[in-house]
Amino acid sequence: MDINTVDFPEELAALPKLTPRQSEILELITSAIEESGLPPTRAEIATRLGFASANAAEEHLRALARKGYVELSPGTSRGIRIPQRFNQSHTQSRPRQMSLPSGALQQLTLPLIGRVAAGSPIMAIEHIEKHVPIDPSLFSKGADYLLKVKGMSMRDAGILDGDYLAVRKTTEVRNGDIVIARLDDEVTVKRWQQKKTADGLVIELQAENPDFKNITVDSRQANFAIEGQAVGLIRSGGL
Repeated sequence: MDINTVDFPEELAALPKLTPRQSEILELITSAIEESGLPPTRAEIATRLGFASANAAEEHLRALARKGYVELSPGTSRGIRIPQRFNQSHTQSRPRQMSLPSGALQQLTLPLIGRVAAGSPIMAIEHIEKHVPIDPSLFSKGADYLLKVKGMSMRDAGILDGDYLAVRKTTEVRNGDIVIARLDDEVTVKRWQQKKTADGLVIELQAENPDFKNITVDSRQANFAIEGQAVGLIRSGGL
């Protein structure tokens, strides 16, 4: 959809025209709101459109705000709103944004991560299935995203196939923590154990089901990374 060709109400006709890139960003924002009720973050815009950093997305957003197409709230990653005048009843092409202030939206939702593509960041915009209305502060350590569990390797820890783990992004974990780890382009949920041996530190990702083997990892492996720590659980069907 080209924002410059939409049949806006008469009072919007005097708005400055957009560049092709600005139109693309505005379409991304409106599509995200249409699908989930939430605008994208600066980082998500940068990832989707191939910008080098979130700062480049910020510059385009400021230009859109100066031209009157969006409203920005400083200090919030999702502080982008489509002005109310775009949502008039006779303008069917404009999505309806949730009526909470953007700061509240950021605080009361978590992105749900679906299938993770090999080699790409776990929170890349293409992995986010939707935003779920759950307050991150409900979890004692806070949470940054939800991850849908696949498989039964953590059954005896009470984590079942189809459950949703609340995850805090961190690379600092301790023995006994349940972690989300990336190994050879696969993301797995396991219990963390780190041991000191004569050859150095060895990491063991432990399954909580005797039908599954533990995974031993050399911490120096380039294809290994910690994506976060599990801080809570939502039973399948609870979303």
